[in-house]
Amino acid sequence: MIVVKYGGNAMRDENGDFSRAIADAIADGIEIVIVHGGGPQINEALDSKGIKSHWMGGLRVTTPETFQVVEEVLVENVGPSLVASLNIAGVNAQSISGRALPTLLAERMTVEIDGNKRDVGLVGEITRVDPAHVFELLKGGITPVIAPISSSEDGLIGYNVNADFAAAAVASALQASTLIMMTDVSGIYRNWPDKNSLISEISMAELKEIKSTFSDGMRPKVQATLDALSYGVKSVRIIDGTESQSFSQALAGNGGTLVTS
Repeated sequence: MIVVKYGGNAMRDENGDFSRAIADAIADGIEIVIVHGGGPQINEALDSKGIKSHWMGGLRVTTPETFQVVEEVLVENVGPSLVASLNIAGVNAQSISGRALPTLLAERMTVEIDGNKRDVGLVGEITRVDPAHVFELLKGGITPVIAPISSSEDGLIGYNVNADFAAAAVASALQASTLIMMTDVSGIYRNWPDKNSLISEISMAELKEIKSTFSDGMRPKVQATLDALSYGVKSVRIIDGTESQSFSQALAGNGGTLVTS
């Protein structure tokens, strides 16, 4: 099984290359689970409502007002739009919210900035994944497309979850062989923005040693990668999803940055 984190500017699948690659993988007998983000779409929706975006430690500070927009965009727009594209390519897919049933359970998250813990609002740190509904969909030949919205254990509070962390948690719960993280850069760089410093392959141990050197945008991806590997995922590949062939290449075991346990 492969879990795919589909997000950022990579989500503009205008030519259907991503959906066709998913269809080809499924035809080859590979089970696929997709966890999607939707940052650009959320930004557009917030801007249209005059709500300013604030970031802390690479995470979107989420007020109740912001959360309402985030949930609506991810669950009602981004997920169904991706499913429609997959359907055109012949993939039987279904969009679900991680808050439904619920599948993703979380508690309120804080981030550490300069040694101090800071509140980022309704941002969730996943504490548990209930994969029952995901397995039920897969058993029925349906590809799950999961929005990274989570629920508190009592079901009363919804949380916005960073899609990288959500994908790592889902991959761990499903014991996926590989997590492919699609972003808008070619992988992990030792010295960004020096494009000659792209890391083609690195071990989990070595990545741990250098994780503090990364800036906000890459920091959640690096931590999510380490989380997935520490909970049993065999490998994580970070690729540039804006390149039309990158996902097909990743399925073939090439491109981007490969992180192994």
